[in-house]
Amino acid sequence: MNPLIWSLLITSLATSTIITMSSNHWLLAWLGLELNTLSILPLIITPHHPRATEATTKYFLMQATAATLILCASTINAWQTGQWTIMTTPSPTTTTLMIVAVMLKLGLAPAHLWYPDVLQGSTMHTALIISTWQKIAPLTLLYLMHNHLHMNTLLTIGLISALVGGWSGLNQTQTRKIMAFSSIAHMGWLITALALNQSLTTLTLITYFMMTSTIFLTLTTMTMKTLSDMGTTWPLSPTLTTTTMIALMSLGGLPPLTGFMPKWLILKELTTLALPLFSTLLLMASLPSLYFYIRMAYLTMLTMPPTTTNTEHNWRFKTNLNPNLTVATTTSLLLLPLTAILYNTT
Repeated sequence: MNPLIWSLLITSLATSTIITMSSNHWLLAWLGLELNTLSILPLIITPHHPRATEATTKYFLMQATAATLILCASTINAWQTGQWTIMTTPSPTTTTLMIVAVMLKLGLAPAHLWYPDVLQGSTMHTALIISTWQKIAPLTLLYLMHNHLHMNTLLTIGLISALVGGWSGLNQTQTRKIMAFSSIAHMGWLITALALNQSLTTLTLITYFMMTSTIFLTLTTMTMKTLSDMGTTWPLSPTLTTTTMIALMSLGGLPPLTGFMPKWLILKELTTLALPLFSTLLLMASLPSLYFYIRMAYLTMLTMPPTTTNTEHNWRFKTNLNPNLTVATTTSLLLLPLTAILYNTT
């Protein structure tokens, strides 16, 4: 892609998210979301592959449907209250439509079926953008409507997403699809946090961004598109392969790594609100996710690949290491001791 066009699309992508985040009017928020969708579509279709075309079409249809629901909800709200401001107390119909629209945009279960296919049809860098930056604008709407959202609905959606994301990722062999189901599971934890505490939600979102970015940057650097590719990475960079294994453990939420922090705090809040059954179910839902993270880590570090020609000559090619990987890996692994500071400052 032409660098000028690429920079224009990235600038438009950033601007559209900022427009949605800073808006207090439903139409302006909708405009930001539409601009956001139109900016990412050329990036998805860049490879000019039939699978990329399919992914772009699915992404466009889902985002357009969600944007239509948001416009419909805001129109109903303006009709009933006489105001277009987001902070106005919305009607139950508006709130329900808005939650459904955000579920579609974020890929939350049960409206998640488009998400793995879109990530599989995208390049690694585009998949990273969809998994991280594209989550900010829809979540902003939930932040702005936080006082009017139904807590039980959010908790139910969060639990279903955590369960579906964990169970559906078990039989996957493509790393992008595994990361897609991982994202769905993490969004379940995030929505659960949103029902409890906004500060905790921000901390969970930042932690998720750091860990997901680390894994995607690693997958891109080592060209790991399938699980079988992960078994041949040791000759390329043993150090990076080792940190990849630890980062996967962090993504699964194992102590004493950074990924344990948001799960620990969310479970603390749930037990404080006397929800032991929900806490147990949510905790059990993370076990399937942990299984496929451990499977990826096992293939990365603890197995020797078969001695094929590709494996023997893999080490001859120079590995271009990303300079951002050092910072990303450090933050995704070592922030647990700073839990108290981060929780009080977010």
